[in-house]
Amino acid sequence: MRLEERVRELARAVRPPDGAAAGAARERHRRLIKPPGSLGALEELGARLAAMAGECPPPVPEHPAVVVAAGDHGVLARGVSPWPQEVTAAMVAGFCSGGAAVNAIAEAVGARVSVLDVGVASPLQPHPRLRSAKVRPGTRDISREAAMSREEAARAVISGAGIAGELVESGADLLVTGDMGIGNTTPAAALVAAFTGRPAREVTGRGTGIDDDTFRLKVRVIEQALELHGPETADALGVAAALGGLEHAALAGVILEGAARRVPVILDGIAANAAALVARYLAPECAGYMVAGHLSAEPGAGAALKHLGLEPLLDLGMRLGEGTGGLLAAPLVRAAAAVLARMDTFESAGIAEG
Repeated sequence: MRLEERVRELARAVRPPDGAAAGAARERHRRLIKPPGSLGALEELGARLAAMAGECPPPVPEHPAVVVAAGDHGVLARGVSPWPQEVTAAMVAGFCSGGAAVNAIAEAVGARVSVLDVGVASPLQPHPRLRSAKVRPGTRDISREAAMSREEAARAVISGAGIAGELVESGADLLVTGDMGIGNTTPAAALVAAFTGRPAREVTGRGTGIDDDTFRLKVRVIEQALELHGPETADALGVAAALGGLEHAALAGVILEGAARRVPVILDGIAANAAALVARYLAPECAGYMVAGHLSAEPGAGAALKHLGLEPLLDLGMRLGEGTGGLLAAPLVRAAAAVLARMDTFESAGIAEG
């Protein structure tokens, strides 16, 4: 089977969330021993989790797992970031050794870390945390040619779906999207602009903290890429191939696989949100299985979430990536399900409702 057909098959496997289960969760919240609506956004999150699972109360996630997809970017040669490409491989080594921010936060919230190499340009040493699925050693320059072929984009999607499936099969019941790739906020912003229709300047941020001149260059590069490729959102795989990174395509696969298996997927920042747009245009129903972990300081992240119809759980001014902001939301997801599963109702507690 051709890889593109496998992507379409995966997209077709995503079924709509269960509206009846969501309704049952909202009704159950009205009967729990608390004033109606007193848990705020946690209540609607619980209803969404019930819809994802197709049952009320929903299962309480106990085994979160973060997938950090990694790849390099040809557009870096345009000067859109002051950091050298070799930092991508160095950070992957840090994820594997356990010394990065994602590792510290994952340990704090009880999540396991898996790293997926779909496009790191430098060679990587084998490690138990590292899954090698290198499609190509980095993408091409999106401002001058397509980042990758359609076949390569499809392979990256399938690779992301593959690791997500393996994690779920081994017990993971909550997936978190992470990323690593020096320069990857440039293709991420290009994807957001393409799918939302917003101008490049509105969705482009400063990434690792670039100065004004570099920011203006970054915006011009994205504008050139959009003009060159003329992306059509009806062809989401084509948009990903033209403008995206290998890690964005892989994260789209993680999201699609999670949705197909009715497992909640927490989105991290701009890279994950750009990947979520790709996934949503491949399979519209998959948005019902996404949870917006936090609002990244990158402007494109908020634009993507608004387009997806998602409200972020946290706003901490973070913009690191790696899955860090998404991981911080994992306890909230667990709590939202636990409230529905473990709280008494007025009836079970023998309390007369007021």
